[in-house]
Amino acid sequence: MSKLAAQDKFLDLSDYGRPFGKFLANQLKNTRFTPIHVTLLFGVSGLIAIYCILQGSYYLASFFIILKSMIDAADGELARLKNTPSYTGRYLDSVFDIILNFLFLMTICYVSKTSFWLTVLAFIGIQLQGTLYNYYYVILRNKSVGGDTTSKIFEYKSPKALPGETQKSVDILFRIYTIVYGTFDKIIHFLDKEAYKVKTFPNWFMTVLSIYGLGFQLLIIAVMLPMDLIEYIIPFFIIYTALIFVIIGIRKVVFKGLKSS
Repeated sequence: MSKLAAQDKFLDLSDYGRPFGKFLANQLKNTRFTPIHVTLLFGVSGLIAIYCILQGSYYLASFFIILKSMIDAADGELARLKNTPSYTGRYLDSVFDIILNFLFLMTICYVSKTSFWLTVLAFIGIQLQGTLYNYYYVILRNKSVGGDTTSKIFEYKSPKALPGETQKSVDILFRIYTIVYGTFDKIIHFLDKEAYKVKTFPNWFMTVLSIYGLGFQLLIIAVMLPMDLIEYIIPFFIIYTALIFVIIGIRKVVFKGLKSS
């Protein structure tokens, strides 16, 4: 099932790994590999990238960062091919992402001798960027006719476990998910409380917004590393966060008349 109706599909600049993700999923669909295995695999790729940064091998680090994004697209594709949707996999994927984001930035902080507190600020900025992207994207998916509604705009309680997973594992991962993402969700919702009332978002707006998707964020890091700009990565993402207010301002001013009836 497509996440969006045909008229709502947009060029997602952060989703460049999708073709490879579909290819990998198709290679694994008749094997014993599960989506969870693929999630673990992108985690390994991320850790190798971190090791490469520590060793000063920035070209290799960039390769494994991009590979991480490409593998990251495969777990959901494999779940759809095998018809094995899983809340465990969904939450584990998100928890791995935020852990790797933190480790990426702290590694860059260590190697570039950047201020720890500036790095924390950049981490908060990156998470707010990604949360804004996910907030609007999930709203669009829920509004799109025939779109994917498995992700909810607001998640207050642990969902009922799906076949093949235990309720306990879902509850534990949901609790972890809400702890690590809850504050960022609340901040973005506070900044744009009325967004969910909008009927739709134009394709061009979603394409612009996709520069805040995790894949695009990692692509920026992967480009800056081999250009020997590692000391500028942390300051860049702090400044990059300011676009949040521009994007929300556009949403509030330009799309004020697109509210659902």
